[in-house]
Amino acid sequence: MWNRPRFDLKVRLTLRVAAISAACFAAISTYFLVTADSAAHARIDGIAAIVAKTLELQQGKVQWGASPRSDFPDLDPVSAHVMTPGLCLGFRSASGDMLQRFCSGAPAPASPPPQAFSAFYRSLFNPGREAARPVIVRGTKLGETVVSIDPAVQTAEAWHEAGRLMIALAIALPLLCALVYAALARALRPTRMIGSGLERIAAGDLTTRLPPFDLAELSAIRDVFNHLAESLDTALAERNELTRKLIALQDEERRHLARELHDEFGQSLAAIRALAASARQTAAQDCPDLLGECDSIARTATGMMETLRGALFRLRPPDVEELGLVASLEGLVSGWNGRSRGQPRFEIRFDGAFDSVPASVSANLYRIVQEALTNAAKHAGATKVSLHLTMADSEIALVVEDDGRPNEASAKSGMGLLGMRERVAALRGGISFETGLQGSSLRVFIPLPAAASEALEHAA
Repeated sequence: MWNRPRFDLKVRLTLRVAAISAACFAAISTYFLVTADSAAHARIDGIAAIVAKTLELQQGKVQWGASPRSDFPDLDPVSAHVMTPGLCLGFRSASGDMLQRFCSGAPAPASPPPQAFSAFYRSLFNPGREAARPVIVRGTKLGETVVSIDPAVQTAEAWHEAGRLMIALAIALPLLCALVYAALARALRPTRMIGSGLERIAAGDLTTRLPPFDLAELSAIRDVFNHLAESLDTALAERNELTRKLIALQDEERRHLARELHDEFGQSLAAIRALAASARQTAAQDCPDLLGECDSIARTATGMMETLRGALFRLRPPDVEELGLVASLEGLVSGWNGRSRGQPRFEIRFDGAFDSVPASVSANLYRIVQEALTNAAKHAGATKVSLHLTMADSEIALVVEDDGRPNEASAKSGMGLLGMRERVAALRGGISFETGLQGSSLRVFIPLPAAASEALEHAA
């Protein structure tokens, strides 16, 4: 409904200026045409008045000399002075009969007006209409003089006047549009910087700032933009700091829970296994029928201890700071391969040196990989999961791909992906998750602190 075609602002404003300019030229042309028509009618009105006065003098001389002349009215004397191309002079008697009429010829115009203009001009101005003045002698109306201009001549003269304006319009309008477009392009050049800044803000670069502008309106936008960027940067820094504290508190809670499980639940399971072994020895001597139940208790306790060991490993992974990121992730993948019994199969590949990665980044990367492997194994039903960790350009890139079935709904709603997003956000990185017919892909990008980047560069 609202998908209207979008035009460049410079083009739109230039078109509006061109439309306004064309309307102004049209108004000026109309004014000239109206003025020319009024001047033509004023001229023939003046000629009609002169002819009427001349005929009144002729009749007065006839009556004064008491010798009426049969050639009245005589338009020859006046026609020699007032005749112009296309002009017609005539005398109409009181009875309405045209007694005399003179018309001068008009040469064919070099460039005749178009038919459309001729029809428009005739419908608007009615060229060729007559101008009449009465001839009155001693209170008696003898008739009237009639003056008119050939409509074709008047239309051609109007076209000549309008044609000059059209030529001026044809020359001036494109030049005006080019100048307006150039001026707008120069004035709106800062909008490109504003658009680029907004794109960088949308991409997560909150350090973007706009320079001062000459225009007051753009300067106001710049002030609001910079203030918004500073506010967002401050809010994001506070959010990341809070996230880091929450993650640290969560890890500490996991370590505390692991110690409690190991010390309390683990000892209880060990005691149950010891009691089951003791009861089996007693049953072997006194009641052999209880041997099966004793063995079942021992197997159950052993299974619970294995489950507890896996839970303790997930709650308290090996010390990444001591073992290093590479060794810890290789051990994690080996553990998954051992527990999965070949289905699915996990692979990991490293590109770059990871010895100088900060401990906080390594610990969070380990947790991210751990959660990614859990999601791939439990939710995607994948038969092959590959991990690729790359160190390049002061940035760590992690790609986890699997060939499982598309399960985007669970990925969006699961707490695992949310936890990964929080960890990545705390490190000021980026994360994306894509699903397709051939499986899913998780991509994580984490920038390294400046000190770590310099250390890696020296190591390389």
